[in-house]
Amino acid sequence: MKHISVIGAGTMGNGIAHVFAQYGFQVSLVDLSEDRLERALRSISSNLDRKVKKDQIEETEKQATMARIHTFLDMQPGVAQADLVVEAATEEAALKKELFKKLDELSPSTAILASNTSSISITALGASTRRPDRVIGMHFMNPVPIMKLVEVIRGFGTSDEVCGTIMELSRQIQKDPVEVQDYPGFVANRILMPMINEAIYTLHEGVSGVEQIDTVMRTGMAHPMGPLQLADFIGLDVCLSILRVLYQGFGNPKYAPCPLLVNMVEAGYTGVKSGEGFYAYKNGYKDFDVSPRFKS
Repeated sequence: MKHISVIGAGTMGNGIAHVFAQYGFQVSLVDLSEDRLERALRSISSNLDRKVKKDQIEETEKQATMARIHTFLDMQPGVAQADLVVEAATEEAALKKELFKKLDELSPSTAILASNTSSISITALGASTRRPDRVIGMHFMNPVPIMKLVEVIRGFGTSDEVCGTIMELSRQIQKDPVEVQDYPGFVANRILMPMINEAIYTLHEGVSGVEQIDTVMRTGMAHPMGPLQLADFIGLDVCLSILRVLYQGFGNPKYAPCPLLVNMVEAGYTGVKSGEGFYAYKNGYKDFDVSPRFKS
C-alpha cells in the first residue's frame, strides 16, 4: 500500500492522517470544510513540533511528513488513487452508510474501505457497497499518534486476505492490532461504555461527586483518567450514541443511557469540545475544573 485516503478532518481523521504520513504513506485528507482541513494541518504540525522539541524526530522528518499530506474538498480526486480509504466521519449510521456507498462508486475497485467507527456495524456498512469482502473496521484510539491499540473489526463478509492485510498494515505504523468480530460496541466500547454510564448513574443518584468518583477509579483502579473526565474527552454525545447502539443491539437494560447523560447532551454540554461537561474547560482539556453544576 502506498496511498491512504482519510475521510473527515476532525480529531480522529487528522490523527489517522498524521500517523500514516509519518510512516511514509502518501495521504489524501478529505473534508467538506476548508476551515477543518486548515485546522487539521495546524494540529498535525503542532503535534510534530512537540516531537521535534523532545528529540523524538528531526525537523526534516516533520517537513517530510507534512509534505506527504494532501488536502481535498472534493471526494472524487481525494480517493482516486487510494489503496485504503479510512472513513472518520461523524458517528451516525445513516451518514456512514451513504458515505460507503459513495466511496464504493468513486474509489478504485481494489481499494479496501475501512471505518473508524466505535460502534456501528461493519457488516451493515459493507452491505452498502458492492465489495463487502473489502470492507473492515479500523477503530483507532484517541489521541491516535499516542495510543497503540487498533481494533480491527471483521464484518460478516470481510475476507481473510483483507483482515490479514489490515493487521499487518497496523503493525507497519507501530500500532498493536486486535482482531474482533462485528457485534455492537466491539470489545473496547462494550466494556468501557457501561463503566462510564455507571459512573454517571453514581453521580446522578448522589452517591458521590465528580472528583471523588474519578479519584476512586484513578487511585484505586490505576486508571490513567477517571471515567467522567474520560467521557468529557471522548465527547458525551459520542458516549450517548454508542450506548444507544449497545442498547438497541442487545436490548439489555444495563446499556440504557443514564438520564443525566441524555439531558446534558440535549443541552449542549458535550465535554471538552463544547467547553463544559462534567468539568469546565478554559483552554483545552489540560486546563479544567469541576463544572459549577456539579460543585457541592
